[in-house]
Amino acid sequence: MSREALTGSRIRERRIMAGQKQADLANVIGISASYLNLIEHNRRRIGGKLLLNISAALGVEPTALTEGAEAALIAALREAADDAGLSGPEVGRADEFAGRFPGWADVLANSQRRIATLERTIETLTDRLAHDPHLAASMHELLTTAAAIRSTASILADTKTLEPEWRDRFHVNIDQDSRRLADSAQALVGYLEADPEITPAASSPQEEVEAFLAAHRFEFAILEEAGHDETAIEALAQAAPELKSVAARHIARTVLQQVAVDADALPVAQLRDVMEKLGRDPMTLAQHLHQPVGRVLRRMAAMPELGAGLLVCDRSGTVIFRKSIEGFVVPRFGAGCPLWPLFAVLGSPGVVIKERLEQLGRSHAEFDCIAACEVQSAHSYNAQPLVQSVMLILPAQGLATGPKLDVGATCRVCPRDHCPARREPSILNDGV
Repeated sequence: MSREALTGSRIRERRIMAGQKQADLANVIGISASYLNLIEHNRRRIGGKLLLNISAALGVEPTALTEGAEAALIAALREAADDAGLSGPEVGRADEFAGRFPGWADVLANSQRRIATLERTIETLTDRLAHDPHLAASMHELLTTAAAIRSTASILADTKTLEPEWRDRFHVNIDQDSRRLADSAQALVGYLEADPEITPAASSPQEEVEAFLAAHRFEFAILEEAGHDETAIEALAQAAPELKSVAARHIARTVLQQVAVDADALPVAQLRDVMEKLGRDPMTLAQHLHQPVGRVLRRMAAMPELGAGLLVCDRSGTVIFRKSIEGFVVPRFGAGCPLWPLFAVLGSPGVVIKERLEQLGRSHAEFDCIAACEVQSAHSYNAQPLVQSVMLILPAQGLATGPKLDVGATCRVCPRDHCPARREPSILNDGV
């Protein structure tokens, strides 16, 4: 049933919510109770002056009767139904439910939004508590200082014949350790309460590099023009305020060198021209341009108009580069989902995998992910080859040509049941 066809149902529900009898409302708007009954059961179409009179009598806008709940409310109800495993005709009746029971629909939609917010909070906090190096170091400092104070206090309490000179020394130690403990606790509280939108969140060299790349929007015009120019790379790394540590500048140089090499071999302008003729399928583009698929994936990620994300991992499975995309969550510190194509291609250099992914636990957005594994140049004879895996993440377009793969962000906050790749139980399966 169309949304407009449910106008009568909405009138009936609004009348009941207002505590009016059918005969009373009919008398106010100047029609018979029997005719109003036909309208409320969707047997008579309504519009014009009569609709305006009814909306005025009920104290609502006419669009609330003709259009019902807003699209956002309908979307929230359908998301709630999807999370609950509801399917078939019932999902299609979300609009009817919102129209007939707007109050209950709003309660359910708000609950769904709150659940989504709590999931995001849990995901972030779990990731930080488990893997944040700054938090781990701070906790170690707190525990070490508290243990030192406890040890000194125990000596003072248990040793009755302690010389005054030594007693004074222990008192000084307790005073200094107490001050250090207070400073560490204050710094930790400040770190946990910091607004990530205002205070830089970088606490590791990798995060400093990510902040540097984000500040440049992952675009480096000077490298596109100058090619593999070590002077330009060094100038970028030294001038970046985001790169505070020696390690961060080292990582940034490696990333920029890869950008320069790719720009020399495949300028973005050339790739854009070919894409206008052949489309954006990476395999087709790589074959036409006689370029490795991994390079095409990296170059496509550098094109702002595609809105693409990019992940790169080394042979250990560690993500060494990330360009985020809205809706696809990559843990800041912990390990990602083992089902991602990024990891599936690691043991198969030359193989290219394309999957339609839906990441569970949030907005259920879908993405087209293409991953390839590349062998790095050998540095000596008889050396074990080093490999890197590259995955391009594109917003899904059109219908999936094959089965869709449900994946998570990381096992700890993934709601998928009976996953063969699960490393640890999810805190979402049994509730919080």
